[in-house]
Amino acid sequence: MNNFKFFPHTEEEIQQMLAACGLKKLEDLYAEIPESIRFKGQYELPKQMSELELRQLMECLGQLNDELVVFAGAGCYDHYTPSVVPNIIERSEFLTSYTPYQAEISQGTLHYIFEYQSMIAEMTGMDISNASMYDGATATAEAVMMAFHAGKKVTKVLVSKTVDPKVLRVVETYAKFQGIEIELIEEKDGVTDRDDMQRRLDEGGVAGVVVQMPNYHGIVEDYSGFADAIHEKKALMIVNSVAADLAVLKTPAEWGADIAVGDCQSLGIPMTFGGPGVGYMCCKEKLVRKMPGRIVGLTQDNRGQRAFVLTLQAREQHIRRQKATSNICSNQSLMALFVTIYMSLMGKEGLKEAAQLSYAGAHYLCDELLKTGKFTLAYDKPFLNEFCVKYNGDIDALQERFLAEGFLGGVKVADDTIMFAVTEKRTKEEIDELVNIVKEA
Repeated sequence: MNNFKFFPHTEEEIQQMLAACGLKKLEDLYAEIPESIRFKGQYELPKQMSELELRQLMECLGQLNDELVVFAGAGCYDHYTPSVVPNIIERSEFLTSYTPYQAEISQGTLHYIFEYQSMIAEMTGMDISNASMYDGATATAEAVMMAFHAGKKVTKVLVSKTVDPKVLRVVETYAKFQGIEIELIEEKDGVTDRDDMQRRLDEGGVAGVVVQMPNYHGIVEDYSGFADAIHEKKALMIVNSVAADLAVLKTPAEWGADIAVGDCQSLGIPMTFGGPGVGYMCCKEKLVRKMPGRIVGLTQDNRGQRAFVLTLQAREQHIRRQKATSNICSNQSLMALFVTIYMSLMGKEGLKEAAQLSYAGAHYLCDELLKTGKFTLAYDKPFLNEFCVKYNGDIDALQERFLAEGFLGGVKVADDTIMFAVTEKRTKEEIDELVNIVKEA
């Protein structure tokens, strides 16, 4: 018998496992941990509670949170979540993020992943979508590795400085341990410096180029001719996009991208302190064998009925991991279901309308802020729902005032610059109230 009813192993089983490891007691597993950093006190565990008491406690803790009106973005956006979405994803047959290896008992999961892939491929205009990634940052890093493995005797990947710094840091981390050299393309007036990109391409040895749409500053860049310049040097073009913005912007395919990546958090997933999100990855058909993760396909069973299967997954991810292009074996399947339901509910016109409302609100806020005389545009460039403005005062003091009034007022991106974001949830009254706080500051 074991000492704790919540431990599944008996004392005999524990001793057998220890013997296999060449150890005598469980404490030997931690022998290398220095005594100086071991915790020797008593755990401050609260007394037991009934279900009613526990619910009351959690409600009290929840009330300590400040419910702010969000005008911040920088990669995570406060879009509306239709009430039906959480009701569906919380059903027991869906409430898992694990990969459906056994197709015969996972038809429901495989079905919605297939629908997810179909919708994401249509949004990006690309040939193939995989069955989701962890988030937009890791999806971008995986795309960099795809370009590296697809190239021949090339070790460099160029990344525009207008890419989100958070994404860049993840890319650099992945690249470091893959022997990939990351070079940054300079930015000019808030957009990618085309001449600097061309110069670096001309130097040779480039596997791919990463750009972002809209870019980190919120600017909708013009990537006309980028794909031709990149492909002329046998490199791949990687475009990172906010998924919701693709409802009204040119698709990565229209820009000539070989790989399209980004985060789907903007498709109704709550901000929830920064996660979880779900990364998407699409590519041209010729690159499908280099794509990490797996792809769900539609087929027929032996009775001629529609059936879904894991069409493609790299065997190296399971049995020859050291040779794998990626070791992603599970995915954000629950979040993929979330955005699939969201897109199904919204439809093409609903997605466009949400983006148009966000656009209108952001431009109204920008105009009103400029009218106060306390702000100037950081970049006079086209933007969708996010923009940067310079403030001629103390940004920290202004943002403290925003918080005191119940607003999350933008993201400080420089000592004199704030980046504001507006979604379809923000009303004219909320925008006017935010502007009035600025006027009174």
